[in-house]
Amino acid sequence: MPFIKNANNKVNINPYVWFVVFFAFFFLLYVLRSVLMPFVAGILVAYLLDPMVDKLQKFKISRTCATLIVCVLTVLVVLPMFGLLLGMIENQVSLLLKITPKYLGLIMAKINPLLANLIERFPELKDANLEEVVKGNIGNALKIAGKVLKGVISNSFAILNIVSLLLVMPVVAFYMLRDWDDFVKKTEDLLPKKSKKGIIDSFKEIDKIIAGFIRGQLSVCLILGVMYSIGLKLVGLELGLLVGFIAGIISFIPYVGSITGFVVGCVLAFAQYGDFSHVIYVIIVFMVGQFIEGNFLTPKLVGESVGLHPVWVMFALLAGGVLLGFLGLMLAVPLAAIIGVLVRNAIKRYKGSSLYLN
Repeated sequence: MPFIKNANNKVNINPYVWFVVFFAFFFLLYVLRSVLMPFVAGILVAYLLDPMVDKLQKFKISRTCATLIVCVLTVLVVLPMFGLLLGMIENQVSLLLKITPKYLGLIMAKINPLLANLIERFPELKDANLEEVVKGNIGNALKIAGKVLKGVISNSFAILNIVSLLLVMPVVAFYMLRDWDDFVKKTEDLLPKKSKKGIIDSFKEIDKIIAGFIRGQLSVCLILGVMYSIGLKLVGLELGLLVGFIAGIISFIPYVGSITGFVVGCVLAFAQYGDFSHVIYVIIVFMVGQFIEGNFLTPKLVGESVGLHPVWVMFALLAGGVLLGFLGLMLAVPLAAIIGVLVRNAIKRYKGSSLYLN
């Protein structure tokens, strides 16, 4: 029976119904993942811009006008930046494809003495033709990486589905932003009165975590991307803008962005200049970036009370990406925050129960 009556003749929902509802929700989420992306993106954009609209409302501006102002300003700022960014990345990827043979030659010039020494110590490797194997693998890897990046840039609008993402998402974002407070109020009205306060407190905790991580981490990623790009360009790295941008943009995955940029930057610096002094300069750039991030950016923009462990964030992002693709990446952090709060509340209740105390 989906519904049961208690002693007071009140209708209660069978606990198994909740299990079915959650299972159906995630099943539909998986089936409709390609259709839901612009809607989820619109909701996330509305969530990010809601504080700006709330501030404008304090000046006695209606919610609709405030939403319109924020949306117009966002488009005026984001579109030119997006165009410049795409142009810069495409130029850097074209440069990567162009200088790959030169870098390959420089790398092989450094590796050849090591291979010769290795063959001298182990004569049985002489027939393995190690030089050709290494050269072929490095060349193929660089060319494939370059072509993939260039294809992603040149076909990015097709990948993101220009019709749905660029037309549906702004509409969803506008209406969700305009009616955000109404949605919150209606959701609160649907909550069970007995446990309403506890649920609202949990929602506030979840909102604090998501706001601290998403809004703050986006700012950190942008600042780090600019810092790394400028720093690597000052070092003289030909592909400094591309490496710095990639390192910054994937810094939302804890440690992955800085480690990736560090390794790639050091390899490219060694290939370009053939000495260790420029490699040290690259190391200094990332050390300074990590110092600024750890001591200033993250504490100020993200906050210490986010409550999401780096390992949990990495797992959530990887799992979301594997299961739902780009949609999963957008939902990973909010779902991780919700699960984290539910687990902490469950542990708190368990420690207050007779099962733990006895």
